[in-house]
Amino acid sequence: MGKRIITAFTSLLLAGCSAYNQKAEHTKELPFYEEASFTPVWFQGEEVIPEDFHRIPEFNLTNQSGETITRDEVEGKIYVVDFFFASCSGICPKLTTNMGIVQHEFADNDQVLLLSHSVTPTLDTVRQLRAFANTMGVIDGKWHLLTGDRNQIYDLGKNYYFAEENLGLETSEATFIHTENFLLIDQNGYIRGVYNGLNTTSVQQLIKDIKTLNS
Repeated sequence: MGKRIITAFTSLLLAGCSAYNQKAEHTKELPFYEEASFTPVWFQGEEVIPEDFHRIPEFNLTNQSGETITRDEVEGKIYVVDFFFASCSGICPKLTTNMGIVQHEFADNDQVLLLSHSVTPTLDTVRQLRAFANTMGVIDGKWHLLTGDRNQIYDLGKNYYFAEENLGLETSEATFIHTENFLLIDQNGYIRGVYNGLNTTSVQQLIKDIKTLNS
């Protein structure tokens, strides 16, 4: 479940051409995703989602305020996920800036949260994340910069959020996660969207899709 072998990153570009039972219009409804190719799955009307359909599991991490953040914190809420590290000088500053746009849009909406996972948790201590949060204008309680056990973060990233750039290639447990994706998770822990966090148009689509889930 949710860990199928994929063949190429280009399958993401073809995602809109697949369906679960029959093709549906991507307008007022959002698809579901259950594996790393991000091929959309559609459920029609009152169709029941299978019990074993891919969901985000329990987790236990620590944010920039030293608070423990678990799945209970996001239960019943919409949240956006990405992966970063505080000392990154490559794509991370742009990703953080664009996540800040999402934060601004939903600053007064307590049903929307942001979760940024450090991929270098041994370096990104609570103190380091606190300084980063202060510099980047992170709103405590809205946007959680998460550190903790590396194995747990990488398991979540690779096997549940499918945050892997080298799609289709074999990777080891030590492989460094570095992805530009933002993931949209709904109130029940299902993945409902994947977006290029470096692309302004894609981020605007993310904002629209959050509003669709929150309507």
